[in-house]
Amino acid sequence: MSFKAAIFGASGYTGAELIRLIATHPTLEIAALVAERRAGEALGAVFPHLRHLDMPKLVKREEVEFGGVDIVFCALPHGTSATVVAELPRDVKIVDLSADFRLKDPDAYHHWYGKPHPAAALLGEAVYGLSEFYRDRIESARLVAGTGCNAAAGQFALRPLVSAGVIDLDRIVIDLKAGSSGAGRALKENLLHSELQGGAAPYAVGGRHRHLGEFDQEFSALAGRPVEVQFTPHLIPASRGVLATCHVEGDAAAIHRTLAEAYAEEPFVVLLPMGEVPSSQHVLGSNFVHVGVAGDRRKGRAAVFAALDNLTKGSSGQALQNANLMLGEEETAGLMLAPLFP
Repeated sequence: MSFKAAIFGASGYTGAELIRLIATHPTLEIAALVAERRAGEALGAVFPHLRHLDMPKLVKREEVEFGGVDIVFCALPHGTSATVVAELPRDVKIVDLSADFRLKDPDAYHHWYGKPHPAAALLGEAVYGLSEFYRDRIESARLVAGTGCNAAAGQFALRPLVSAGVIDLDRIVIDLKAGSSGAGRALKENLLHSELQGGAAPYAVGGRHRHLGEFDQEFSALAGRPVEVQFTPHLIPASRGVLATCHVEGDAAAIHRTLAEAYAEEPFVVLLPMGEVPSSQHVLGSNFVHVGVAGDRRKGRAAVFAALDNLTKGSSGQALQNANLMLGEEETAGLMLAPLFP
């Protein structure tokens, strides 16, 4: 059995990553590529690295024939995506890669994004798209909300530990490094090569980063009480990759055992041997996440690390993993590509 997909936002980084991954999928094919500003152009003109693929030209949204579409990937900007999703046919499955359906509480969305939710009526049916932890609900969902890439990295490091109660929930510090592609393809002065190369800088400091809304929601639900982590992201001179270093209070050996039990059967989560730490360059272009644990010189303290590719496991790869679950396909289909190295 084969399935057909439409990609909205096909001219962006996550759109391109979806195309690259779906091109290797055994049963999913692309029926429509939507990009309003680039409509009418061939894919190779927008992304020369994909010119070898036989793909339809980019079109406007109103040109899509939904009668032959099984699933829609919305790789659109925050705010825009919710409005588009609300207008899609009810019989089409949707994976949304924006932030619009990640937060269950419309007041929380208003707090973190500074405006009322444009399609609040759909929040109740949206399933949070961290595949490894929500797969049972994702399998029966119509609408899945992809996580933030930074939020995904922090959760892969910490979710099993919060659930098991092996760390102090009031003393979690997440120090995160992220590549520039996480900010999208639109031109931004601080992402120009001459502005970014050769340095690194924190951003959205002091509890202002929007992914804190996801951490608050998910960790508090797991713990059954409010959990607020300290989180500082840094922009680094790399196009791809996320590395989360999570400082926690707890026994390092117990932390490693808890993670080993949680991820023993997960095809995309690789727990490194105790004391070995991951590098973002070892997961680039892949749907894998590497997790590591190291003890501190002070007893009862540890660092937990998670490395992933923000465009793959943090976004488009995660989206395809969710789509596989929604369509009843093998969860790993189209996603077993090895990381690129060097």
